[in-house]
Parts: sequence; structure tokens; C-alpha cells
Amino acid sequence: MKKTLSIIALVLATASVSMAGQAVSSKKVVVAPDDCRFRANEWQVDTSVVGAGGIYNNKSGGGVGGNLGINYFFTKFIGVGLDDSIGGFWPTHNGGGQAVDSLQADLLVRYPICAWNLAPYLMVGGGASWGTASQGDGNIGGGIEYRVTPNVGLFADCRWLYGGANNTGQFSMALPRVGLRFAF
Repeated sequence: MKKTLSIIALVLATASVSMAGQAVSSKKVVVAPDDCRFRANEWQVDTSVVGAGGIYNNKSGGGVGGNLGINYFFTKFIGVGLDDSIGGFWPTHNGGGQAVDSLQADLLVRYPICAWNLAPYLMVGGGASWGTASQGDGNIGGGIEYRVTPNVGLFADCRWLYGGANNTGQFSMALPRVGLRFAF
């Protein structure tokens, strides 16, 4: 009996030593690709319709025009932009429309919601406006972009331009834009 127990103990000890070690798995780790349509190091070109409403050269009124812009995002969240709006401004009193050109530079901060292909964003910056009066301005605003494809988006935003001094005339107006954005 002792001999049988000794043989069983020896077999079990040998079997346990031969089974020790790492288990080998045939499963592979798969990393899902980042399918977010908003990227870091992204160049963008904007084209849009722009409106205006407020006070320009001490006259209240409104206007409409076109806008071209270029943006660059250093990260998925932070970028810079430069755009130029050209249009007409029609005072509500005293008639007579006038051409206005507004060049703006902005710091852009966006928060992509990749599952919905949306990115709300904020912008703050400054620039200048030319027309019958020329003056510098500051601006602050926000908007939202929807990416139809990784390279084409629709956007809508609005910023408030403020500036002017007594010698250049009061300047305070909303500048809403709606348009297409092409990303590279």
C-alpha cells in the first residue's frame, strides 16, 4: 500500500510540475480604429453666407454678404482661424447702403462629440472693419459643426463684434454665419 501511495504521489507531483507555467491563449487583442471625424493637425477652409445686425458708424441697421475663412487645429480641441466677411450694410434710417469688409482672427476651442459627428465650439479674437469708417474690434461667439463626411461639414455660428471710439463711431453688431467647411 505504501508503494502504491508513493507512486500516486510521485505521479501527481510530476503532473503538477509539468502543468505549471503560463497559459497560452489564442485570443488576439483588437484595437478599434479612431473613427472620429475631427482630427488634430487639421486644416479647414470655410465658405458661408454672413449676416450683420447692430450699429456700424453710429447707424443701426443690418446687412448680408459672403465669408471666406481658413482654420488650423493643433489638437482635436484647440485651433486658430482667420476669415473675411464682405457685404452690404443698410441703415434703418437715412437710407443709403454701404459696403463693409470685416477681417477677424480667432482662437477656436471645440469639443467633438464623435458618436454624433458634432463639434460645438467657442471663438474669441479681434480684427478690423472697413467701410465708410475703419476701426478695430474684438469679438466673442460660438457655433456648432456637423461633419457629413470626414472632410465635409456644415456649420452655423454667431459672434458679437464690439469696438469703436468716439472719433471713429460706435461699432457693435452680431455677425452670424451659415456655410460649408472643408477639412484636410
